[in-house]
Amino acid sequence: MATKRLNGKALAEALAVTAGLTFRDHERLRRALTHASARAKDAGTDYERMEFLGDRVLGLVVAEFLYQKFPEASEGELSLRLNAMVNAETLAGISEEIGLPELINAGSEMRTLDGRKRVNLRADALESLIAAIYLEGGLDAARNFILRHWSARPSAIGEARRDPKTELQEWSHQVSGGVPVYTIDGREGPDHDPLFTVSVTINGFGPSTGSGRTKRQAEQAAATAILQREGVWKREAVA
Repeated sequence: MATKRLNGKALAEALAVTAGLTFRDHERLRRALTHASARAKDAGTDYERMEFLGDRVLGLVVAEFLYQKFPEASEGELSLRLNAMVNAETLAGISEEIGLPELINAGSEMRTLDGRKRVNLRADALESLIAAIYLEGGLDAARNFILRHWSARPSAIGEARRDPKTELQEWSHQVSGGVPVYTIDGREGPDHDPLFTVSVTINGFGPSTGSGRTKRQAEQAAATAILQREGVWKREAVA
């Protein structure tokens, strides 16, 4: 991340080629790359609202792209491909490719981040940049930027998302040194059509719950919920 904060005009010049348009609203672009850790030292606000918008724009464009590129794919396959294309790791990689981390205005404590927090910071800033492009040039400008950097990725990430219980177990071991604990909280419905509710807990983190027609489906739903809540997996964002 930048050790010297760039003003909006300098950011606009630095990103003009990458974004594919000329930014006229320099203040908005500056805000798009300002992390909350720098907010107290900086006039205006941080990029959280723009990140929210950029996430939705990205989800819409990628969903449209996949729908057109894979006309025979089922909804499930399209969802898996979408998840893989908009997860934090993919976004952080693209952020690095275009040199965005060097332009982020963040507090000094954020410059030493590593692991998941570093990935999330870079992914969030890229989503905020997408919002700035969308607000500056409309959906066509955002689509052009996204397709330029995302369209070559489906074949490389076609395997998409892993089993959530496997993913959660590996992540839990990394962050807590332990394994997830699943608890059956309830069972409703007749024997031929039951509905299970399961909660999962990890040391140091709040529990998450999920439901399913089998215990395994409920466990997978609970694992997915905590992976999304903690930012390990990106939530699906299709408008």
